[in-house]
Amino acid sequence: MTSSPDLIHELRASRPAASTDLRARVRDIAAQQPAARPSWTTRRLPVRRGLLVALPAAAALALASAGVLGLARSDSPQALREQAVEKSLSGQLAPTTTLGAAQDSQGATRSAPAPTRAQRVSATLTVEVRDSHAVSRAAQGALDLTRSLGGYVVSSSVATGEEGSAALTVRVPVARVQEAIAGLSGLGRIVSQQVTIDDLQATLDQLEQREASVRGQIARIRARLESQSLDAQTEAVLRAKLQTLRSELVELRTGIASTNAEARMSTIQLSVVTPGALGAVAPTSRIHRTIDEALNVLAWEAIVVLGLLIVLAPFAIVGLAVWLGRRLYRRHEEERLLAA
Repeated sequence: MTSSPDLIHELRASRPAASTDLRARVRDIAAQQPAARPSWTTRRLPVRRGLLVALPAAAALALASAGVLGLARSDSPQALREQAVEKSLSGQLAPTTTLGAAQDSQGATRSAPAPTRAQRVSATLTVEVRDSHAVSRAAQGALDLTRSLGGYVVSSSVATGEEGSAALTVRVPVARVQEAIAGLSGLGRIVSQQVTIDDLQATLDQLEQREASVRGQIARIRARLESQSLDAQTEAVLRAKLQTLRSELVELRTGIASTNAEARMSTIQLSVVTPGALGAVAPTSRIHRTIDEALNVLAWEAIVVLGLLIVLAPFAIVGLAVWLGRRLYRRHEEERLLAA
């Protein structure tokens, strides 16, 4: 059997030539029938060239869409709300006040506790002063005002330095809480303010009703012990119950006294800060908001692409395996035919 190299060598050496008539006939047929245009299905797409064009185009499209969406979302209500919060932190918005309360000329809230009911009144204020020296003066002014209104100091902390601050907790009579809030608000520029009123009248009424009931039971037991002749067992039971009622009466009177004391005195927490101690952040510009929103869009696009890759990865692996198998099969067949 002739080997493949010998067969190829013999074919190249023989080189059969076509006759003149055959060449003329082929030229006539070619002139009569126009060459068929190759179908698009028979064309092989240049994969590498297509990838070189498609990948930059996809990246440019992603960047452009992120920029457009970021610019559009930079003026969205959410972005405007965030900007409003940042402005409020930097003191550009009006201070927070309690709803339904009147305000004085300084912007301080005038709370209005009901004079005929037992109520727990508490307030939280933050005022801003010029520097650390003003912090010390404001703290001393708050202490003097508290004492002048008949109140007292619960706690006081004053820190001086580059960014001074002070924190005070004072108690003043509820009847003069409006004067106290107005005076403390005048120590500097109000940054925030909140006044809370909790009704204690219902609790106080229950305690007083129970106290009256216990006192009535004590009076009846004492009258029975003094006026009637009882056996030893009954007398022992009544005296034990009398002792229990007396202990409960002491607890009730303590609770009533505590509730009344809570209703008589209000608690005010005052913070005095300097501009540097607020930790204010300047409101971001539209360019920064656009960049932030564009980065968010790009992040979501990357998440979507990653999800698609995860979904399509098994199909791509199967397709690659089929293509490699066919290629190996064809190579094996060619080698077998050449070796035959």
